[in-house]
Amino acid sequence: MSEIDDILEILYELTADRQANPVAGSYTNYLLDKGLDLVLTKISEQTTQLLLAAKNEQAEEIKHETADLLYHLTVLLYSTGVAWKEIADVLQERRNEDA
Repeated sequence: MSEIDDILEILYELTADRQANPVAGSYTNYLLDKGLDLVLTKISEQTTQLLLAAKNEQAEEIKHETADLLYHLTVLLYSTGVAWKEIADVLQERRNEDA
């Protein structure tokens, strides 16, 4: 596994842990409690912010907005019962089809 794989798995596991063991003041718990509509709104906001950072060629902002987007995508995946490994499997299948 690569470093990004490890980080995404850790985020996913943290999300699952927050669901099982809520922590007062946790942003992850806040998102999980508010539900899918809020998570989708946050993904939309982060995507827009990432696009603007890319358009303006702001490398530091691109890094931060991408990290925020991946975090919110992790909460979305957990909330819908999809694991990062399943996303990796789809990407690998597509790669094999293109070979």
